[in-house]
Amino acid sequence: MSYNKMAAVYDLLMEDAPYDKWQVFTEGVFNIYQNKINEVVDLGCGTGQITCRLAKAGYNLVGIDLAADMLTHAAKRADEEQLKIQWVEQDLRELEIFDQFDAAISYCDVINYITTEAELLKVFNNTYQLLQSEGLFIFDVHALEYVESNLKDQIFSEMYEDMGYVWFCEAGDHPGEVFHDLTFFIQDQTQYERFDETHHQRTFPVATYQKLLEKSGFRILNLYADFSLEPIELEQTNNAERLFFVCQK
Repeated sequence: MSYNKMAAVYDLLMEDAPYDKWQVFTEGVFNIYQNKINEVVDLGCGTGQITCRLAKAGYNLVGIDLAADMLTHAAKRADEEQLKIQWVEQDLRELEIFDQFDAAISYCDVINYITTEAELLKVFNNTYQLLQSEGLFIFDVHALEYVESNLKDQIFSEMYEDMGYVWFCEAGDHPGEVFHDLTFFIQDQTQYERFDETHHQRTFPVATYQKLLEKSGFRILNLYADFSLEPIELEQTNNAERLFFVCQK
């Protein structure tokens, strides 16, 4: 899944996404754990919504994404907002960047697209190499119970003035695994063009993320839920929709 076709409609689909909350959470974590953060890399930056917000706030940003079309939209947004951001087309599992950053972020389900423990370990190892000593790594994933109860075997649909979609969430073979089958209808003058996308996601138990992060060399500072800056305990994750890991090199 590359997101290339979906890039044209992604911002419309995500127009109600809580991007401002991601920014507030990120800066809150920066203030709690480190006072001097300047260089930030956004892993899986998409169309640059969060990247641009943090750049406006004064941080130096690099945005990395696998989908060229997503990066095209991100670069256009940055140009329109007169922001200097470096955009890099790379797979997080095969990163080849030699700069070192004060912090790395990865939001909006990006880590859920890493669906095996072996590939997840690669991403964590690569991220570790990107960071300065004591650099922060902040990422979010869907909570396991949320996927099991609220996504699996559900159907969602929406119609807009010139676009519509139908979204089927099919359970995979593993707990927390979902295949998202999406059909889009985009108006092209007098007719609608159809295209289909399949997105494969998986969320793991918190203990699995902890094991792989520690194997990569990270120290987990705290676990958070649903944009709150109040840390939670492991037993509280069943009530969450989105979990945030804050880790340090």
